[in-house]
Amino acid sequence: MATEHRIKRKFRELRARGEAALIPFIVAGDPDMDTTRKLVLEVEARGADLIELGVPFSDPMADGPANQRSLARGLGAGASLAAILSMVSELRAQTQIPLILFGYYNPIFHYGCERLCADAARAGIDALLVVDLPPEESGELKKPARANGLDLIYLLAPTTPIDRSRAIARSASGFLYYVSVTGVTGARAHLDTGIAEHMREIRSVTDLPIGVGFGISTPVQAAEVATMADAVVVGSAISLLIEQHTKSGDVPEAVGGLVGAMKDAMKSARRIESAPAAENSDG
Repeated sequence: MATEHRIKRKFRELRARGEAALIPFIVAGDPDMDTTRKLVLEVEARGADLIELGVPFSDPMADGPANQRSLARGLGAGASLAAILSMVSELRAQTQIPLILFGYYNPIFHYGCERLCADAARAGIDALLVVDLPPEESGELKKPARANGLDLIYLLAPTTPIDRSRAIARSASGFLYYVSVTGVTGARAHLDTGIAEHMREIRSVTDLPIGVGFGISTPVQAAEVATMADAVVVGSAISLLIEQHTKSGDVPEAVGGLVGAMKDAMKSARRIESAPAAENSDG
């Protein structure tokens, strides 16, 4: 059974090393479940710290074109909640990386909240992130999630007022997910200039780690966000790589290459950022 400890422990370890977490988002079943299984192990080997497993859904309103196509491929491959949990259960013999089930409420509602939380915890899922379920409406899921030791991760947006951020943080556990753009997922050429300011504001109301996602697609962008946030989430760039490399059969290698480059860039950026402080402390 999952416990709250995997995510907490991971962030504690990273903080001790002065690192930000890299969290790839992988749509389960894109292009097939066997590739997803390989991808989880490959991205962990290349530096991923936690993984978001996307649950395919037919109406993914928060997702842009790349993730929409990825989710459609996952649906076509039969990546149901039951199939995903079965895969996670098998993966737990090979890895203890924190796994977050990321999706929309409709499939969870149909599966049944009580049953889903019990089955997810038994399989080895650590947290749930339900894009279209705000804290006020999550009572039906929150109780069984807590009872089964699952973290519930909530989204914050650039438009979220500080009082609401405080209220959401009180309901959340694991970490908070800050959506860096007002819009859907998708690779962006430039990051929002207000991220650092928003990070300071959110940190004033919570001790939870803060992850930033939506729009981060290059190692340079990942490095930039790593100097401001506790975690960097990358999704659409991975969905695009899967799409481009499915025919050639080298999806794990291609995605692993991006993840490795991002993690290296993030580590370097954190080292550069901390170097002046270290020099000053020497006198």
